[in-house]
Amino acid sequence: MAVNAKMVKELREQTGAGMLDCKKALEETDGDMEQAVNYLREKGISKAAKKQDRVAAEGASHVAVDGNRAVLLEVNCETDFVTKNDQFKELLDDLANHILSQAPETVEEALKQPLHGDGDTVEAFITDNIAKIGEKISLRRFELFEKTDQDAFGAYLHMGGSIGVLTVLEGTTNEDIAKDIAMHVAAVNPRYLSRDAVSEEDVAQEKEVLKTQALNEGKPEHIVEKMVEGRLNKYFEEICLLEQSFVKDPDQKVKQVVANNDATVKSFVRYEVGEGIEKQEENFAEEVMNQTKK
Repeated sequence: MAVNAKMVKELREQTGAGMLDCKKALEETDGDMEQAVNYLREKGISKAAKKQDRVAAEGASHVAVDGNRAVLLEVNCETDFVTKNDQFKELLDDLANHILSQAPETVEEALKQPLHGDGDTVEAFITDNIAKIGEKISLRRFELFEKTDQDAFGAYLHMGGSIGVLTVLEGTTNEDIAKDIAMHVAAVNPRYLSRDAVSEEDVAQEKEVLKTQALNEGKPEHIVEKMVEGRLNKYFEEICLLEQSFVKDPDQKVKQVVANNDATVKSFVRYEVGEGIEKQEENFAEEVMNQTKK
């Protein structure tokens, strides 16, 4: 029986297996859908679909650079053991290289693209790896960067990628200083690049909080405004990269460090793996007992 695209699509929707695996299963079973499902189950491929409902809050961030283009991405899995797996590391490389070459704007767009421009989709490629590795895996997010020949990328991965940072410095090709800034971002976790990047709404809200604090401390109203301005500077030092004391030399602000290198920080992104994902609380003893009852 001839295998067509509609049959492959139907089998893929049932099992979550990749298109190539579905096509092969249908060919091996002469187009019998039920037998093809069993074929994939026997091969352990359709198990990937069952893993899609699990929580994947571990994983790794990863950086890839190609000339004047770079990407920072986060890929999640269920346990940190998998991040040490060579196959998982190859997956990170493959996804990063694909994003660099195809430049999708969103994760959704990336998942629908043929991997490296041809063949199976990125989504199917990830599904195939779920079947082989045995855990849910997901491409969570990525950020693409561009620079000129006169600029520098700074990349830093902390603890195997638990935190990943990519910076772009303009006016210098010194990758060492760009990496130093990336390490600072990893350690201190600034929310904004500069004071100008903080919204007027956030500043107004912080001023109101600081004013209330000062009044509650019994400070006279005529000096509260000056106190608020002083404390607001501290607020900016806490959240703005350029206003922070440089971790490798606390006597200097970050803005002084980059200025000393005739550079400016154009942008930065910091990913902390699993941030914002609600992790499942696992009771290992209970899980083992449940397994023995089956």
